[in-house]
Amino acid sequence: MLSRALCALAMLGTAIAADPPMTNLRIEVKTLSDKPIERASVIVKFVEGRSIIKFGKQIHTSWQMKTNQEGVAKIPPLPQGKILIQVISKGYQTYGETIQVEEPEKVVEVKLKPPQPQYSAH
Repeated sequence: MLSRALCALAMLGTAIAADPPMTNLRIEVKTLSDKPIERASVIVKFVEGRSIIKFGKQIHTSWQMKTNQEGVAKIPPLPQGKILIQVISKGYQTYGETIQVEEPEKVVEVKLKPPQPQYSAH
């Protein structure tokens, strides 16, 4: 009886310690006229999904980087689930969206809009 319990516990520990499914994310930042925007700040946060807790191992769940000359930011592998993407670039409106990621590879195209004219109610 004790050996069965130990065997079941070992199998449970192996299942918990298994790596969660991961996604390679590529974010392409462009203007409305499809021109790439370089040096835009891209912030990606893992919001929720499958369990990311592991015994003694910490998983990185937040990234901040800049786009390259082609307007592309390649994010290191992250757990699948809900992901928050924020893009900030001078001269454009800030972009933010939460997406569901369930594929091993995903490309997200972000189109930044020019700033809105100032509005006054007085």
